[in-house]
Amino acid sequence: MGRLYLVRHGQSVWNLQNRFTGWIDVSLSPKGVAEAQRAGELLAEVRFDVAFTSTLIRAQHTLYEILKRNRRCPVYRVVHENASPWYGHRQESEEDAEELEVFVAEAVNERYYGDLQGMNKDRARAVFGAEQVHIWRRSYDVPPPGGESLEMTAARTLPYYRERIEPRLARGETVLVAAHGNSLRSMIMHIEGMTPEEIIRFELPTGVPYLYVFDEELRLRERRILGEEEETSGAAG
Repeated sequence: MGRLYLVRHGQSVWNLQNRFTGWIDVSLSPKGVAEAQRAGELLAEVRFDVAFTSTLIRAQHTLYEILKRNRRCPVYRVVHENASPWYGHRQESEEDAEELEVFVAEAVNERYYGDLQGMNKDRARAVFGAEQVHIWRRSYDVPPPGGESLEMTAARTLPYYRERIEPRLARGETVLVAAHGNSLRSMIMHIEGMTPEEIIRFELPTGVPYLYVFDEELRLRERRILGEEEETSGAAG
């Protein structure tokens, strides 16, 4: 059985300030660090075969807080995808097998909010109108000015998921992804077979691990939210 753990990064400073963040690199807030640490405690005994994160520091910080507390993956090695080959240039060694590979990929970055990035959400409502901001935030296929819709985010996230993550799950591996609300919602929409109307209403809490278990045909067999007693077996639609 393949196991996929999805974790949205802990609360960022701009989440706390109610600002559109997108691809701006901002740190975790103290609460966000604590959320990442709690996720690490929940996942401390899981032996991961591979991990994925975005190029943005809040997702990477969350991942590393999780790995700090993991008792089965003491050593990791970062692979920067779509970057200079200098990052990955090395002579392969037998010791490589003992290191957890962490892939850093732009494909799983947060939704790009374009001209809204850095703007307080209340300020955006005052400038553009509350209804228009609501459409940009909660529609599936309407992007903000200069930015991405959730549909456009899925168009870059899902090919990466199918090419890089699904084959690992089909081999029965255990995969960790620490990323962002909208890139993870794209994956969850695909995994759970949600409609666009369902996914735009779906809220993914910060720092809470979601577990999906698949058989060798990538059929969803189990879905769990760690830290909660609720558990659902079978595909969730």
